[in-house]
Amino acid sequence: MTGRGGVVVGARWRRLWQTVAVGGLGLSLYAGWLTIDDVRDRAASERDIAAACDHLISGAQVMNLQGGMVRAQSDGYDEYRLDARHLPSACTLYKVTGAHRTSDLLRLIVESSDGDQPVNMTGRQGSPFLTTTDGHEYKRDVTAIADRMPEPWPLGDGTLGSYTNTSTTIRAECGPGSGAAAPKLLNVTAVARYQNVSAGDRERLARIARAATQKLTRRIDCKAQLPALPAQLAELPVKLRPVASATGSCRWAGRLVKEQGQGRLPDRALAVPVRDVAPVEGCLLAVGPHQVRDISDGLDFDQRDYAESALTSSPWWLRTVSYVGAEAQSVANEEVGAGEDVRLRPGTAGGRNGTWWASSTCDGKPALHTLTVDHLYDDILGPRALDSLFRAYVDDITTRRGCTHVTFPDAKDFHTL
Repeated sequence: MTGRGGVVVGARWRRLWQTVAVGGLGLSLYAGWLTIDDVRDRAASERDIAAACDHLISGAQVMNLQGGMVRAQSDGYDEYRLDARHLPSACTLYKVTGAHRTSDLLRLIVESSDGDQPVNMTGRQGSPFLTTTDGHEYKRDVTAIADRMPEPWPLGDGTLGSYTNTSTTIRAECGPGSGAAAPKLLNVTAVARYQNVSAGDRERLARIARAATQKLTRRIDCKAQLPALPAQLAELPVKLRPVASATGSCRWAGRLVKEQGQGRLPDRALAVPVRDVAPVEGCLLAVGPHQVRDISDGLDFDQRDYAESALTSSPWWLRTVSYVGAEAQSVANEEVGAGEDVRLRPGTAGGRNGTWWASSTCDGKPALHTLTVDHLYDDILGPRALDSLFRAYVDDITTRRGCTHVTFPDAKDFHTL
């Protein structure tokens, strides 16, 4: 009995092990099949990405964003596919999260100074602040953080381009020896279309944009020097600071407040590092809730509503931006409902639709210096204060950079709304 029982037990164990072995082999084959399927899906996704973006970027680089993914796709519509022969143009890419489910991933934008639209746009439509929370309630402090459109920081000395926490713009100036079809300036921007972009993804975006720029310049015979990317792209500040302690590109505003007093001037600033060879330099100024209430006490009765809206839906802000060299040759003021944008020409000065500009020559290159003011705040400041503020800004940057032939708008231009 003992011997026979041992044989029975042994047989059962053998069957169990055989079942496990067969099951394991099946699972291995299934896992292998899934791996092969994933590899095929990823390869197909990489091809679709490259084709959608006119083969300017590597699909593998894109699919390493957000910790990596197996499937991604482009938008099927032609208007969301990039065509480098007709600029500006862009491609939009999505991460596939499940059956018939996608989430925003990346947008690549290519602009040219020879394109239908200018590379650089000014105007009130570019408000830097979101006014509501995720719950669609008005924020308690609207101008505390530039959470919609913060100031871009220079990449290195700025000649390569600039970046934010969610995007990188690489610029290429086509120099001597370039082909006849090459424009004076190309801008290539990689934008992450998801939240919480990691430090690693910021660097991936920069590499994607720079690689796309290299491919495009070679394709169109644009002789451009592209400096190396910085080793790291630190997370940028988006919180505005007291204007009295402003540094970098907003230092002039702090000096102005100390000289003239706070009055109705902005009390908050978001500055970028000053790089005197940078072709683009900006400063964001805004008014905090305490300053809004102080200003409100001195307003006429018909302006009191402006102060109320400044705390909720229409924050008071202004932005200065200077463009030097090739950048200055491609600037326009964006006007809603006007039919077409108004070009700002080097050598001219004026005011239109909440934007004022002056001209100069910096290191032998044309320059435009612009001021854009929120559509209610310009009325609060008034023409004289706007004129004084703008002159303080232009005097500062042109003196710092050694610019000459400075041309200001006429005093009457500051009455233009």
